[in-house]
Amino acid sequence: MSAPSIPNLLSLRARGGRGRSRGRGQGRGGFGTGSETAASRGQAHDAVIQGTDTDAAVSRLSAVDVGYLSDPYARYFVSALDGPPARRFPIINRGTYTRTTAIDNLVHSFLAGADGEEQKGGVTRQIVSLGAGTDTRPFRLFSQQGHPQLVYHEIDFSVTSTKKLKTVEAVPPLASILTNRSTGDTGGWSSQPLNGEYFCHGIDIRRLSPAATEILPGLRTDVPTLILSECCLCYLSQEESEGVLEYFSSRIPNISVVIYEPVHLGDPFSDTMVSNLAARNIHMPSLDRRRDEGDQAARFKQIGFETTRQLSIDRLWSKWVSAEEKERVDRLEGLDEIEEWQLLAGHYVVVWSFRGDGFEGWRGIE
Repeated sequence: MSAPSIPNLLSLRARGGRGRSRGRGQGRGGFGTGSETAASRGQAHDAVIQGTDTDAAVSRLSAVDVGYLSDPYARYFVSALDGPPARRFPIINRGTYTRTTAIDNLVHSFLAGADGEEQKGGVTRQIVSLGAGTDTRPFRLFSQQGHPQLVYHEIDFSVTSTKKLKTVEAVPPLASILTNRSTGDTGGWSSQPLNGEYFCHGIDIRRLSPAATEILPGLRTDVPTLILSECCLCYLSQEESEGVLEYFSSRIPNISVVIYEPVHLGDPFSDTMVSNLAARNIHMPSLDRRRDEGDQAARFKQIGFETTRQLSIDRLWSKWVSAEEKERVDRLEGLDEIEEWQLLAGHYVVVWSFRGDGFEGWRGIE
């Protein structure tokens, strides 16, 4: 399954937030009556997952509008038909900010490589984003100077990849970045930006496994590669999610992965998260088992990764955000619910793991 990044589970609390609720994509599908077939229930669940990408886009734009993040492309992926964009609660904005900046830091460290390769140019790196949805990262990366040659893949449902192409074609600032576009037969498309290659694959990632004979068009197996999963693999069964990772790790010697997702810590708050998701007809198999740092390390070691590290969102805020930056963020809105923030953010983690050469910039990150 391709799984667009759902709201930080943080955004489940934003439904009563300030501003107009957008609601697009929420409540679609559902499990209905027992007369429905398993296939129809699966399709309905997929539709709900696809719809949650709207929540992610609105949360990103809210953080941008308030001043947490700088992203000139965020507004192009939120429809103006429903009125002014919703503004999330401060706790949601801070969660979006922390998650985004943490992953950006890991991405830029990966691109920089050893001894500042990023500044030298000519070094090819590859990123594969699972369930990318309306993510703006490729636009931000391809518009920046000084990066190495970059091969960027986004994988999502065909309907989502087709919609993204239509948005790019309709918005000149986006079209000027992803230039020289061409389309495939299954909803996929590609582009040849000035400093690399871009591929948007319209496929169901559940088709990817070590035994799959299908090779993604444009996928390089000879360059350091980063797999991104922001609330994507958590929707798959353990067998499916490990199969997707093995699809890439069995083909690419120098590989890394960054995962952002909620975790079940065996406490009442975790149970409430699961109930809130169930109320929206969303099931995350990853929450059926507790995943602490030891679980994650064992998970990736079994697949063949050498090094695994993990930090919760509240620890990322504490360790990776400078005192000066914390002061800037605090001035934007302020946050009175400190204990609530620590509880909520403690249930989301960023995990990064790698194997092989090309990840020298990650070895000292804690």
